[in-house]
Amino acid sequence: MTLLAASRPLHSVHDAALIDLDGVVYLGPRAVPAAPDAVAKARAQGMRVAFVTNNASRTPAAIAEHLTALGVTATAEEVVTSAQAAARLVAARVPAGSPVLVVGDTGLRQAVRAHGLRPVTTVHDRPVAVVQGYSPRLGFDLVVEGALAVAAGALFVVSNNDATAPMGRGIQPGNGSFSRVIAHATRQEPLVAGKPEPPLHEEGVRRTGAVDPVVIGDRLDTDIESATRRGVRSLLVLTGVTTPVDLLLAPPEHRPSYLAHDIGGLNETHPEVLLEGREAHCGGWTAAAHGGRLRLRGAGERLDGLRALCMAAWHSDHPLSTASVREVTGVLGW
Repeated sequence: MTLLAASRPLHSVHDAALIDLDGVVYLGPRAVPAAPDAVAKARAQGMRVAFVTNNASRTPAAIAEHLTALGVTATAEEVVTSAQAAARLVAARVPAGSPVLVVGDTGLRQAVRAHGLRPVTTVHDRPVAVVQGYSPRLGFDLVVEGALAVAAGALFVVSNNDATAPMGRGIQPGNGSFSRVIAHATRQEPLVAGKPEPPLHEEGVRRTGAVDPVVIGDRLDTDIESATRRGVRSLLVLTGVTTPVDLLLAPPEHRPSYLAHDIGGLNETHPEVLLEGREAHCGGWTAAAHGGRLRLRGAGERLDGLRALCMAAWHSDHPLSTASVREVTGVLGW
């Protein structure tokens, strides 16, 4: 996997953008500064947009309202949540009207109901499935009910498996961390609806009618891997959880097609990174990997330096040491 060049802005290369929210469009209650103008400009150029989030706590209408308040105009129909993907996954496996125990928040309960299922909160309702999604108000009692139902044979589905979530106060535990309680207690691994698994990506493609979408995200193990699995292009932004060190050490399935500081990269061209022997060149930078260590020389836009480092690292003949990677990214100010 290598970084790709784009001589035209990505909004004119791809017909739709499947945009992650947390860490891309907003961080907690605040917008990423570049987001409102970036999304508006892409729309103005005819690009279709869907906001595709692994967060299952809020309803699409609530998310759209939040986005609009932040200056990113959105409708509920443009918001695709892992709650919706999880509910569709359950509905395809159980009879209509079945009781489903919801270990989560309003967004997940509403999605379950919208797919013709009956949300319940106790094992005494004999649920045929348990679906779990992130909720900042999740209590121990509801988790216990979910565990009892799964242990009794209910289908176990989680909206997403993110270990962490970028929030206003920092990186906090995500639904993947909370869902391990039920999985560990019952020894039952859940079906996963959210990224990087196919259901959520397919929901976004279905909603936009995309033929050649670009996935935009801040996480390698969800956003970028989901694009890799589906054979579509991806844009990694550095406003969320992924650091340059993570990027340089990424395995092939976690390597993006394009790289940008923020979502403004959707409206930019992307330079070619040339690989000549063991040396990679981008802008005024040259990077090389020798014996498990990275070297960088030159000057210019630091993102070009990181692009050169990516190409060198990903084509290295030897595993790279974390210490070497940290040292060389420090040269670029990260």
